[in-house]
Amino acid sequence: MTIADRRAFILAQTRLLPVPHVPEVRLHLADEATALWERTEEELGEIGLPPPFWAFAWAGGQGLARYVLDHRDAIAGRRVLDVASGSGLVAIAAMLAGARAVEAADIDAFATEAILLNAEANGVAVRPRLEDLIGRDEGWDTVLAGDIFYDRDIAAAMEDWLRGLQERGATVLIGDPGRSYLPTERLEEVAAYSVPVTRALEDAEIKRAKVWRLR
Repeated sequence: MTIADRRAFILAQTRLLPVPHVPEVRLHLADEATALWERTEEELGEIGLPPPFWAFAWAGGQGLARYVLDHRDAIAGRRVLDVASGSGLVAIAAMLAGARAVEAADIDAFATEAILLNAEANGVAVRPRLEDLIGRDEGWDTVLAGDIFYDRDIAAAMEDWLRGLQERGATVLIGDPGRSYLPTERLEEVAAYSVPVTRALEDAEIKRAKVWRLR
């Protein structure tokens, strides 16, 4: 599937809407997860693809984006990485908060195209990276991670990596609504928000999303 095909698919399957808890940002969002997931598999002729994380504003990302816009001292003038970026929501918020430069990493090619489309819709420049950056350190000043602690193996690797970045001086912020493998005993809460979410994706219409630092 070409870049043009992916962009056309995203535009056909989504609507440009303000994010409920971060209305300063508009994203190309889907209405229903399962149907989009099935259409993506049909389009690519593959079964077992990862969910279309890029098409939704997840609770942890909304909380983290809200925090970034309300606490610009952690962002302004800095080089920022948004890891597992999905739609690019947090990356876009970082640019709006005055970041010097923002990279948005994801391993889904649809996500990198969605990030570009969403950045364009908000009048900011974000550099998408289609790669797994866990274990690498390219000197980012601030690293942002939303909704990443949903899988045991990913959570363990992510925590180790983020802790190493923090220990060498990076500011690390995590947004999460209480996913299964969030290591709360090793985190410090810095903010909490009641975030509207899509009922088809979550177990409630309002999720309590928190922003954390590593202890």
